[in-house]
Amino acid sequence: MFWYDGRLCSANTLELDITDPGLLYGATVFTTLRVYDRTLKHSLTQWQKHCDRLLASIEVFGWSEPDWERTSHGAKVLSDRYPVLRVAIFPDGREWITGRSLPPDLTRRQQQGIVAWLACEPQFRRSLPVWKTGNYLPAWLALQGARKHNAKEAILTDDAGNWLETSTGNLWGWREGCWWTPPLEAGILPGLMRTRLLDTLQQQQTVMEVPWTPEVVKGFDAIAYTNSVVEIVPIHTVLICSHNSCPPSYFCYPNVLMYVDRLRKCLAGTVGETEKTQGEQTDY
Repeated sequence: MFWYDGRLCSANTLELDITDPGLLYGATVFTTLRVYDRTLKHSLTQWQKHCDRLLASIEVFGWSEPDWERTSHGAKVLSDRYPVLRVAIFPDGREWITGRSLPPDLTRRQQQGIVAWLACEPQFRRSLPVWKTGNYLPAWLALQGARKHNAKEAILTDDAGNWLETSTGNLWGWREGCWWTPPLEAGILPGLMRTRLLDTLQQQQTVMEVPWTPEVVKGFDAIAYTNSVVEIVPIHTVLICSHNSCPPSYFCYPNVLMYVDRLRKCLAGTVGETEKTQGEQTDY
């Protein structure tokens, strides 16, 4: 079931014209959101901010705006069934909304952390990195590479080897008594969870927005990644595979759960008693 161009569709296939630029070139913009308590009005859903991000992309690309009322209605219809929505807009303003479940192992990821794989090859560099377009091939390739190494996420890098973001989220690291995150100027997606967490932390402490050079990365005591769906997930191990026959090397963060738990508590302190994060909200 999905929503497309003003109507609810019960099929699992979408028919597009063979000349549609969305099909040919990935010419869409999209946003992915988590629906809390089955409503777009919940403050943690951040529906309006997701719409604002879509609009910003549409204006930069010079595309037609969608019918926002119709788009909201479609999202509302699907939000009663799915906890995660992906809202895509075509250049002519058509809206396409799909829904899915939360990752079945999300609680385990949040409580135990994951292994990430460092994706250093040029084919894993995102084009138009500050915009969420339908051409997500580099990030998708990186995630497939990570899975081949039994890792849950991939960490993307630039030409100089600086760490940028993961294939699906933004990076956070703890060192020298504060949290660090790569700056937007490095060429990363300005994730909504990143913005929310950054705003929260800066009210209480210094946050270092500096490039994650190889030297900076060596000094982290813990790292994690965030996005609107999974919230905050610790990374306990980063796998680094060489190009030759040498065995892979690792970055390991044995105390990551302690630092990330503090980060979650900091974030949870900004919401009301009826809007607590993981473990106290109604999921599907």
